[in-house]
Amino acid sequence: MTKENIARISESANIDKILSLKEAVIQFEDSMFREKEGALYDSIIDAIEKPLIECVLERTWGNQLRAAKILGINRNTMRSKTRRLGIDPKRWKTG
Repeated sequence: MTKENIARISESANIDKILSLKEAVIQFEDSMFREKEGALYDSIIDAIEKPLIECVLERTWGNQLRAAKILGINRNTMRSKTRRLGIDPKRWKTG
């Protein structure tokens, strides 16, 4: 890959996504600071965790063991998180 290609890729949507995520975190942090100081981490994790787990479960057709391996977590942790977040892995199973 040439330097020009790398520069073009880094100037494309990847940088825009990083910047927009950074801006979103800053705005979110500002609003959280006013509302409840110290809750930023938990709020961001709550906002990201469920969609992330659902996305991986969709790609593994609801297989929690495979999803857990992809996410780098224990199978029991995966099952605990799906229960806590109200995610039904069966909805992606086929057949």
